[in-house]
Amino acid sequence: MSNGAYGAQPTQADAERAEQLKKTLLQNVLDKAARERLNRVRMVKPELAAQIELYLIQLYEAGKLRSQMTDAQLKDILEMLAAGPSGSGSGRFKIVKK
Repeated sequence: MSNGAYGAQPTQADAERAEQLKKTLLQNVLDKAARERLNRVRMVKPELAAQIELYLIQLYEAGKLRSQMTDAQLKDILEMLAAGPSGSGSGRFKIVKK
């Protein structure tokens, strides 16, 4: 089993490692309230949660996240992604303040 070989298929261990890295990064990037909101979104719309995670990882890799993201900032991202490129996606979900 050679993980370093060119063209090698990702193994289960590679996938688990990548998932663990993603979880660690999101824990560092999001404050507690934002992590809780993302988990609730994941239960209702897993594809939207995956899109948000990818967006956050890209922001982090680009060096655009200087501090932990708050719940309010995550809500802004949710609204932006819900609107989509054409802005026709509004109303797909509702953000309720607690």
